[in-house]
Amino acid sequence: MMENFAEFLRVLKEKNDIVEVIGSYIKLERRGYNYWACCPFHHEKTPSFSVNAADKYYHCFGCGVSGDVIGFVKEYENVDFTQAVQILAARAKLDVPAFDNRLAEETAQKKKKKDRLLSLMKDAARFYLNNLYGGRAEAHLAYLAKRGISPSTARRFGLGASLDYSGLPAYLLAQGYTKEECADSGACNLTEEGRLIDAEGERLIIPIINHMDEVVAFGGRVLKPTDRAKYKNTRETSIFNKSKNLYNVNLVKKEKRAGGIPNLIMVEGYMDAISLYEAGFHNVVASMGTSLTKEQARLCRRYSENVFISYDGDFAGQKANLRGLDILKQEGVKVRVVPMPEGLDPDDVIKQRGAEGYRACLDAAMPLIDFRIHAARQKYDLSKTEDRRDFVKEALSVVREAESATEREELLKRIAAMANVSYTALSRDMEALPREKEPAPPPTVREENADRDRKALRFVLAACLFSKPYAADFDVGSLDCADPELATIAGFIVRGRRAGRVRPSAIFDEMPADSAELSAVLNLDFGENLDGEQAERYFRDCVATLERKSYTEKIERARQQLAAADSAEAKRELLSRIDDYTKKLKSISIGGRI
Repeated sequence: MMENFAEFLRVLKEKNDIVEVIGSYIKLERRGYNYWACCPFHHEKTPSFSVNAADKYYHCFGCGVSGDVIGFVKEYENVDFTQAVQILAARAKLDVPAFDNRLAEETAQKKKKKDRLLSLMKDAARFYLNNLYGGRAEAHLAYLAKRGISPSTARRFGLGASLDYSGLPAYLLAQGYTKEECADSGACNLTEEGRLIDAEGERLIIPIINHMDEVVAFGGRVLKPTDRAKYKNTRETSIFNKSKNLYNVNLVKKEKRAGGIPNLIMVEGYMDAISLYEAGFHNVVASMGTSLTKEQARLCRRYSENVFISYDGDFAGQKANLRGLDILKQEGVKVRVVPMPEGLDPDDVIKQRGAEGYRACLDAAMPLIDFRIHAARQKYDLSKTEDRRDFVKEALSVVREAESATEREELLKRIAAMANVSYTALSRDMEALPREKEPAPPPTVREENADRDRKALRFVLAACLFSKPYAADFDVGSLDCADPELATIAGFIVRGRRAGRVRPSAIFDEMPADSAELSAVLNLDFGENLDGEQAERYFRDCVATLERKSYTEKIERARQQLAAADSAEAKRELLSRIDDYTKKLKSISIGGRI
């Protein structure tokens, strides 16, 4: 019998060649170093499912699924981990040893830590709530009154007040939480001197509560003019991933249980959601940003298949965000977009026109494809010949995405009326459009939704995970990975290097196969994305980007400390540090390719 279960799993994977195992289920075709097939886990015509024989893992560049040989059998056979192990053990003629207690113990430890952090966040929310009504939060209460938020609604959302940078850390430590727990929760930041400060110091506090009714993070709103961001979330942690949460989903869940909801209204920010709730629209959630994710789309679908997107009035001009709404459609959600008055957000409409005014906006909501044509119409002066032609060209590119001939005909008639051209001419132009080409197999890597810093971090991690020579000397331990999934990948690389070798397939022993960030990192191991001089230069640019991010954050933290400093000596030291960080920040150059 093997010495331990981990050793057994290593031998099991070695004796079950991943290409042979997957090839026994689906037909694989070798291209270069990898094997390709149409993905067995989603419908596709062009192969985007790749099996990396050298590194012993599979990954679909289409739907993002990935894993090792155990993960494939588990998903394809629709069995649990233990059953997948038994199937592969029988194939390799191995006896399965008894499971030891360590996995159970590790799971229990992780749960204990999670429970502690959730308890801490609940206590922090109570602290903020007590501050709001403790007699010292006049500015916070005045702001709520100005926004038209009643005390009952404020309590319903658990709104609170941060009065300074030191009160929350002192309170949490007095409750028995450790310094490490305070920092790990995201509620507090740890200064370079090792001192805890409130991460949302001197702001109106908006607790972010998940669908399990757990406080997982806080949003904060500044109350006076400042060069800091008006709104700020506590950082992502082991209990908070913004891309997997929707603000106010906890109250929506209660509404659904109480009597069902016909649809969801999705707004962008907290205050929009709170204002709509105050006005009687209790079926509202906030995406906390305009770039939607699959996880958020799936979360929406739990409560309703009908979603009204109600973002700011200038949303129509944001092409990338309009494309992002396709994620909802791909997840089976019926999307209607609410046309807002130019320059106004839902909160503004409620203030200026009341609930009835906003109801009129909802009544004017239109299907996504119609809204795209509406958005295109806003960009052009149709009294000008050149603008009219550009509008027709853009509108036709939208119409070609219609799902039926009836829908296309209706849209073409509408465009003909807008542009004052004949329906017959438009139909001919539509027929003359070049057919869209099938994407060349395999599809190229897409990073449209990744922000600059996250994109850089993913590339650096991918180069280190796949042991590219130019990344050999890079200190992965120096990376600041706020995202818990990226932090897990970084930790895996550090441990692998200490052991003498980083084995990419072993990452699936530590991360779920449906990890969005792992999928994004694996996407980069395609073609020559990570090879050659261009990749090496790009790697250096990514490192520089992350260094700039690090110094920018250090400057922000130092400014927060400066605001909380109570001695002239401390202020001088902090000003000196800010000056030093600023000089270092300016000295870092980037080639501009990120």
